[in-house]
Formats: sequence, C-alpha cells, structure tokens
Amino acid sequence: MRHRSLHEEWVLRLLGLAPGGPVPWSGDDVFSLSVAASPDEMEQALRPTLEQGYTARLSAGYCWPWSKKEKDRPLENDVRIGDWERPWNSRLDSWLPGVPPSALWATEEGGFDQVGCVYTAQGFEYDWSGVILGPDLLFRDGHLVVDRAANRDPAMGKKTTDEEAEALIRNTYKVLLTRGMRGTVLYSTDPETQEYLGSLVGGGGGGLF
Repeated sequence: MRHRSLHEEWVLRLLGLAPGGPVPWSGDDVFSLSVAASPDEMEQALRPTLEQGYTARLSAGYCWPWSKKEKDRPLENDVRIGDWERPWNSRLDSWLPGVPPSALWATEEGGFDQVGCVYTAQGFEYDWSGVILGPDLLFRDGHLVVDRAANRDPAMGKKTTDEEAEALIRNTYKVLLTRGMRGTVLYSTDPETQEYLGSLVGGGGGGLF
C-alpha cells in the first residue's frame, strides 16, 4: 500500500474519511497548503506557476449549473462567486480555441482558464491545485457537514439516499484536494467554513501565501 503523505492524511481527517478528526496543518517542507481570501486571489497566486514551468489547475465541487455543450460557441461562465466568474471545463471531445477537450483539461495547455470537476480531475495530478469548496460542504457545530441540496451533480439523483449523497460529496472533495503534488490553495464560498479552514491551515508553509 502506498504511504500516505502528510497532506493526504490531513485531507482524509478533515473530511471524516480517516479516524481522529480534523487537525491543524503542521506544515511540510515539500508541500504547501494555504487558504485564499477569494477565488481571484487563488487564481492570481497560482497563475505565475505556469510561467515558471509548473502545471496548475482550478477545480470546484459540483455546485454550479453547467451549460449545454456547444461546438461553435465559447464556454459560458457558469461558476460565479461574487464578481469572479469562470467556465467549467469543456464537455466536448474536441478543442475549442485555446480550450482543451474534456479528457485533456488536466494535462494540456489552456486548462487553467476553466474550472475542473471531479470527473476531469480524477486520475490526474498537477503541481499546483486550487480547490473551491462550494456550499455542499459546510463547517457547522464543530465539524464538516454535507448539504446535498447545494450539489448539482447529475450522478446524485432523487433515488440517491442521504448516506450515498454524503459519501459522494466527501469523496469528490477527497479527489479534488489530493491532486496537487507541490501545493494546494483552498477557498470556501461559505464564510464560516472559510474561517474554519483558515484556523486549521494558518500560514500554510512552503510558499504562495
């Protein structure tokens, strides 16, 4: 079995997928973990890593609508948080101008300008990862809870039990939060959850913030 990194263990405990409960991030000489004050700050922190020759991607929980794919039209800015808005990754299997097809979002140039989801991030790793936690995962009464009503994943239909929905949402974030190999930047759309993440991560260590 592959040895878990400090970061992976931290993620699993944060999400309640490993025993012991969430713990403060103690820092790691080879991995950076930080919390951005906004999605724009996250993007501005990570974009320079591309110019340095690294790979970086932004991803989010499936909490925003996803416009129908159109071959001859630019992507819609479906992910909207305050004044910040970006499109989801392309659903197409062919290139749009500067936009890689769905299967290549995580690996081809141009992918940083779209927000990836669990389906395009799973199975891939990149150097730097920015993860937006949507309103389907919230810090309440001392722990993280799931709000399935805030999730728009078509895989979670009406017949999905609450237990299945909780497992799906927690696993989604486990995937997104473990894609970065050098570092991860977090942001939550929920103020209470954002404050909680900041209390756990602190200065982060290792760069970026």
